[in-house]
Amino acid sequence: MQLTFFQEHFDNIFLEDLFQAYFDARRNKRNTINALAFEKRFEEKIFELFDEIISGNYQPSPSICFIVNQPVKREIFAANFRDRVVHHLIYNYTAPIFEKLFINDSYSCRTGKGTHYGIKRIDRFIRSCSENYAKDCYILKLDIKGYFMSINRKILFQQIKSYLLSKYHKLDFDLSLILNLIEKTIFNDSTINCKVKGKKTDWYGLPKDKSLFTSKKNCGLPIGNLTSQLFGNVYLNEFDHFVKRDLKIKYYGRYVDDFVFIHNDREYLKSQIIKIREYLKNELKLTLHPNKLYLQHYSKGVKYLGAVIKPHRIYIANRTTGNFYNAIQKQNEIVKDRKPTKAEIEEFIACMNSYLGIFQHYKTYKIRKRILFENLSGWWWNHAYLSGGYKKFNKMVRYLGLNWR
Repeated sequence: MQLTFFQEHFDNIFLEDLFQAYFDARRNKRNTINALAFEKRFEEKIFELFDEIISGNYQPSPSICFIVNQPVKREIFAANFRDRVVHHLIYNYTAPIFEKLFINDSYSCRTGKGTHYGIKRIDRFIRSCSENYAKDCYILKLDIKGYFMSINRKILFQQIKSYLLSKYHKLDFDLSLILNLIEKTIFNDSTINCKVKGKKTDWYGLPKDKSLFTSKKNCGLPIGNLTSQLFGNVYLNEFDHFVKRDLKIKYYGRYVDDFVFIHNDREYLKSQIIKIREYLKNELKLTLHPNKLYLQHYSKGVKYLGAVIKPHRIYIANRTTGNFYNAIQKQNEIVKDRKPTKAEIEEFIACMNSYLGIFQHYKTYKIRKRILFENLSGWWWNHAYLSGGYKKFNKMVRYLGLNWR
């Protein structure tokens, strides 16, 4: 009877956590077909998912696969909404545990960090290493070839399993249950029974090391999943500690697989490339990209995470500006010969504000003003307006036939 009470108590807590995962998953996906279908009977769907997970019968559903071209050409696998709920459940349970294992200077998919934090940290490293630009220092930037498609699933799962088992007595969830979900998520082959959105020609020009369809057996994580972002950090966590502990490089930062090393001695950095290459190959089965090696004096500047970092200033990269222009042209096509739908207006505002949010971190007032007023179709100004000095688009509210801001 006592065991029954504890089981019921656990089930109630787990069910609450599953509902929270659902609310997290729908936060930015409420207008998608999958999300809307799930939301119509979400309580019933959650209880069905709960039963499948508890009984061990949960299996991931087929994904939707498509190509995006901005900011770079990528293959995306969009998981079914119910699987997104599971991804958020896994993330909510495990991210706080992994957070304690990560070094401070891995910036991707972490609360309070991200691209702008990473840019500021690298700028600070350069200033510290060069003693405020008074001494020489050098920047080494490296990249992994086809990172997500090269992640070895067996190594990844063993890493995660070891990490979680080492914290077993401090966990407040059923480890065996969550490990089962993690295993099914990692080893799920997203290419099987996936629904391809688009044409075969969309894949033309995509390198083989950027596609799950051509990845090695038991390798690759789908870009687009929340768990892939988290697990991508976990996979390189030991490498981060290797850099700090064994290579003793004080000024080091990483965003996904973009590494930056800063040191006073150019030859020392050059000598570490072999050690880095061997560690990645032997321990993680990864390969450094042969064409993405950058080693220069800090005065030359460095492109990192959409910005160019130079002495005394940081400015936005030309590619980011170009992507903003391309995004505007794409939005203009929508209103070329018809009125946009409510969903398209919301997507337009989200897209524009995403870029404006990036631009706000730099001295770009004139650039923002020029790009918007020279390129944005006049039809969009009937549905949205700018506020805060070209900082944010807001939806135009219509009332009694009038436009209200």
